Parts: sequence; structure tokens; C-alpha cells
Amino acid sequence: MAYGYVIAQINVTDAEVYPNYVAMVQPIIEKFGGEFLVRGGRSESHEGAPPGDRNVLIRFPSFEAARDWYHSEDYTEAKALRMSVSTSVQTIVEGVA
Repeated sequence: MAYGYVIAQINVTDAEVYPNYVAMVQPIIEKFGGEFLVRGGRSESHEGAPPGDRNVLIRFPSFEAARDWYHSEDYTEAKALRMSVSTSVQTIVEGVA
């Protein structure tokens, strides 16, 4: 079965509160079998401007697990916090089997 990935390009608008989201989301991601592969760090963009300056890549056991995490009740509160202190594009993709 192919992994599922969440690709997030994030523009943090409140750097003081955003770490609270990071602390909240870690155990929820783990509950759904996910793990961070990329979490900020250096990046370089080509052929257009990204929607945010923070890149995050999360791997889940499957596309369905990634979707289940994103739409879960467990993630609702953390997602609302993230959305209040940042703007982003969140994309769920299926990996190569």
C-alpha cells in the first residue's frame, strides 16, 4: 500500500502562538500513524512564489490515514488554532506504491 503525504506550505502570522499548535498537533499525528519528514528548515523555490515560507511534509501509512487525520475530531481544535495564527495550503497526496 502506498503512503499518504500531507504537504503544507504555511505562512505564520502569529509566531508567538504558533508553537502552541505545533505542541498540540504532534500527538494527534502520531495517533494516526503519521510522522514528520520535513518541518520548516531551509527551502528554495523555483518557478513561482509559494503560498507560505514554512514547508511541512508528513507521512502517513496510507492516503486514507492522512485524510482521516485531517478530517478527524481529534484535529479539529488544533486545526482551528493553526488557521487563526497562519494561512496555508494543505495538500494530501498518495505516494508511489
